[in-house]
Formats: sequence, structure tokens, C-alpha cells
Amino acid sequence: MMAKKLTVIPEQCSGCSICELVCGIKHFGVNNPKKAAIRVLTTYPHPVMRMPIVCSQCKVAACAQVCPVDALRWIDGVVQLDKGNCISCYKCVEACPFGAIYAHEDCDLPIKCDMCGGDPECVKKCPKGALRLIPEAALGESRRLNNVLSYTQMKEIEFY
Repeated sequence: MMAKKLTVIPEQCSGCSICELVCGIKHFGVNNPKKAAIRVLTTYPHPVMRMPIVCSQCKVAACAQVCPVDALRWIDGVVQLDKGNCISCYKCVEACPFGAIYAHEDCDLPIKCDMCGGDPECVKKCPKGALRLIPEAALGESRRLNNVLSYTQMKEIEFY
């Protein structure tokens, strides 16, 4: 099976947050964007920019490296959280350089994208095509770098 990457095209994001909605419903059965493994960051007032933040499924994952019980492992192109092994120390949340692992007061475990078993709901439901599942081989180094730079630029801006 060819590895695929969930890729963000920030210029196409409308900020509708449907990705957050479908993720929260799929994984928790609730309409609560704070329980989603994807978050849409938006800048105000000008320029308005929107950037969906989701796990990059790093091959050398900082989150996995800091986990004291090896509850995060890279398996078949996805950094998987072993819920039975996780001790909820949340070191992974702090270690993620992209801010793409979340904690929620109602959840006993970190919230992290699991790629919906290879068929992400957020990709299927995004009305603007801002989220795409692309074969990793087709995703050039420049696009990977652009995604990282887009996020880095967004992180330096105050969000509301």
C-alpha cells in the first residue's frame, strides 16, 4: 500500500470548520470542535488567513520520542496512539512542533489524528478541497516545506 499524506491547501480553506465538526462527530459522537483532531486557526483582523492544523504523521515524530511508555508509534504511514498503553502524561501535546495534538478536559487521552483508518472524514467533507489525501511519492519536497512554512507563519500571528 502506498503511503498517503493528509495535505492542507491553506489558500482554499474558507474557515467553515466542517472538518472539525465531522472529526468530533466521528470520534466522539458530539458536535464539539474542541474534541476534533483538526483545528482551523484564523487570523484577525487583516489579513484574514485560515490554516487547518492536523497531524503531519512525521516519520521521526517528536511526540513519539518523548512518550515514556511508547504509546505513539509510526505504523503504516500513521503515528498511532495506543490508547491502552497511554498514561495521559500529555508530553506528546507539548512536544508536537506543529501544535497538532490536543488535550480536552473531558477526554482521558490526547486527541490526535488517526487518519480515520486511511479514509479521513475531513477530506471527504471539505467543501473547498482544502484538505487532500495525496500519495506521498507525488507530494514533492517543496509542497511539504510550504505546508510547514505556512503553519510557522500562522503560529507567529495572534489567533482568536
